[in-house]
Amino acid sequence: MAEMATIELPQGAVGYRIAGPDDATASPVVFVHGFLVDGSVWSGVADLLADQGIRSYAPDWPLGAHRHALAADADRSPRGVASHILAFLEALDLNDVTLVGNDTGGALIQFVLDTDPGRVGRIVLTNCDAFDTFPPFPFNVVFGLLRGEHRMRFSLTPMRVRALRHSPLGFGLLANDLDPVQSAAWIEPSLTDPDIRRDAVRFLEAVRPKDLLDVASRLDTFEGPVRLVWGMADRSFKPALGRRLQQSFSQAEFVEVPDARTFVQLDSPAALAEQIVEVDSAAPPA
Repeated sequence: MAEMATIELPQGAVGYRIAGPDDATASPVVFVHGFLVDGSVWSGVADLLADQGIRSYAPDWPLGAHRHALAADADRSPRGVASHILAFLEALDLNDVTLVGNDTGGALIQFVLDTDPGRVGRIVLTNCDAFDTFPPFPFNVVFGLLRGEHRMRFSLTPMRVRALRHSPLGFGLLANDLDPVQSAAWIEPSLTDPDIRRDAVRFLEAVRPKDLLDVASRLDTFEGPVRLVWGMADRSFKPALGRRLQQSFSQAEFVEVPDARTFVQLDSPAALAEQIVEVDSAAPPA
């Protein structure tokens, strides 16, 4: 069972879930989720890691489903959020970290590596943005509808209806089975809190595919182990994108997860946890 905590960072407070023993000897795992979801999306995987003696941290990053708005002067761009992630690692003094990312979170991890990989020992990426696929179709269209504080509220209000929220216009393309209570909780902060909504909109306004494409040209400088655990049934982040991303790293393995969609952590938590455990035991860069 995860423990909830909050930490104050220069950019603003971050709520996060902690699972696993506080005296763990394994490298810590830090999760990075995608846009309009929160750290709860990792709960099943975090519990499985805890059973293996691994301590993990699942923060609610400022991507629209968070509960603590950023400071007024915080950088809400993808690279700014990457700096927020680095501030979290520094504040908790986490080293030799295994960073695990999904969806938009995978892009953020790439920005982390490009900014300062000093506390990062290894990487696990599930289906995520890469190169100038930031985001892929149809989410580039959906995100366009959310760019604007009034537009976001107008577009998200119908998503309170479960059928629409779990349709391809909502989260329906991302997982085979969604928890309606969980998915409802993801959209409420941006619907009800104008400051949270502003954080989300500013992030979307700062997304530039060319920026992530530029970062990809330097991913091969990261010397630690990398594993891409890819849901093969994903219709947006297709396997070909994952294979291409694999080639951008100096040492990366590609693991296929049959029948899983974007949210591999929901569709195949045991398969993902197994890969994280294996990678987490790998030696960090010399």
